[in-house]
Amino acid sequence: MSIPTPPLSVHPIKAFADNYIWAIASPAAPDRIVVVDPGEAAPVIEALNRRAASLAAILLTHHHPDHIGGVPELTRHWPVPVIGPDEARIATRTRTVHDGERCELPDLGLGFEILQVPGHTVSHIAFFGHGALFCGDTLFSAGCGRMFEGTASQMNASLTRLSRLPPHTEIYCGHEYTAANLKFALTVEPTNRDALEYRARVERVRSAGSASLPSSLALEIKVNPFLRCDVPSVSAAAERHAGRGLREPHEVFAVLRAWKDQFR
Repeated sequence: MSIPTPPLSVHPIKAFADNYIWAIASPAAPDRIVVVDPGEAAPVIEALNRRAASLAAILLTHHHPDHIGGVPELTRHWPVPVIGPDEARIATRTRTVHDGERCELPDLGLGFEILQVPGHTVSHIAFFGHGALFCGDTLFSAGCGRMFEGTASQMNASLTRLSRLPPHTEIYCGHEYTAANLKFALTVEPTNRDALEYRARVERVRSAGSASLPSSLALEIKVNPFLRCDVPSVSAAAERHAGRGLREPHEVFAVLRAWKDQFR
């Protein structure tokens, strides 16, 4: 019988207007920190100094500047591994990981499964382990990323893959978009009680100045329209918006994503 691992100690570091850089404390040495998608260096350096901690590794989900921009300065201070996807646009990467591989950091007591999740970008990956998913800009709470490079079919398949992870999985995404995403989700499903309750909770948390994240996969399956493309109320809303029938979930997804792109 496997022994369950304790939950990770993860804290958000705010960057830019609405980015989160996730700081993961090493279970083996809590003063050694792994950061995910450091778009800015200064907030990370400040957070590490405040905790009298050191940087141990950097995990990257995709190549966009607001997720990798702080890497050069951070690695000047700490020459640590920079682990990311097979992507030429990430020049600072020192270790490449691929779909289905294990990313082991044994001296830190950490290990993650690599999931290829194209859609937002073609080379986007997620890190899954210890009951946590670091998914960059693929899955947001109550929403999903825009498709800058991938297709609707790719993005829908990526989200479907993530939806099959264990329900207790904690979702650590790259931006504080939850309130805006819930506005759209409740336009699609105005009577979704779970989404209504979640909106009230998010409003309380955000008014207190705290992050709405992490979410949980179990909650996302109840409130996130992009994970509910096979639910009749969601597909019916997409058909009304499109003015035509939609036979497959990926068609529903495509309509929802285009609708959200224009939603204000």
